Amino acid sequence: MTGTSEPAPDAPGPAVVGRGRLGRWRDQAVALGWLVVVWTLLWGDINWANLVGGLLVGAAVLVFYPLPAVSFGGRLRPWALLVFAGRFAVELVSASLHVARIAVQPGYRPRGAIIAVRLRVSTDLNLALTAEAVSLVPGTLILEVDRDSGTLYLHVLDTHGPGDLDVARARTLAVERRVVRAVGSTSELRRLDVTSPEKGTPP
Repeated sequence: MTGTSEPAPDAPGPAVVGRGRLGRWRDQAVALGWLVVVWTLLWGDINWANLVGGLLVGAAVLVFYPLPAVSFGGRLRPWALLVFAGRFAVELVSASLHVARIAVQPGYRPRGAIIAVRLRVSTDLNLALTAEAVSLVPGTLILEVDRDSGTLYLHVLDTHGPGDLDVARARTLAVERRVVRAVGSTSELRRLDVTSPEKGTPP
């Protein structure tokens, strides 16, 4: 009896340690990958110099300025990543043209507004990725992130009424949905499905 029962508690030990180490390496790799993406987007040009520079800068940030531990419990979905990248490119071009039109329109003074959008998946990774993707599109800027409630506070350019604010909230939640579909876990995807679609929390 004792010979068959004693090994059981010890058996899971090495596997758990191995999974923990692998998980930490995976989290670091994901963080480095997103830092490289952000670095390349800031330069606005994809070439070997920017990619190598992003790797070096990202590695330096992770080594000398370690980020808080952010668990990555999801998985990468290539098709959803392509959808995310395609929609992001379309919104980037569309918003850039809109801001350019405002800049050259004589006598026009755009009215801005600050809104709050409560995300449905309030993990640190989702907050960071969604906030970064929203901020990179001209016309929107993240002012503050409430980590406890999972709320983004952002400034929206050129608003004419409550309808525009609802559109901005829905657009932010659509970005969150594409982020979760690209890198989220199964439970996070279910959380999107059970919550009300594309509705934020008004300020």
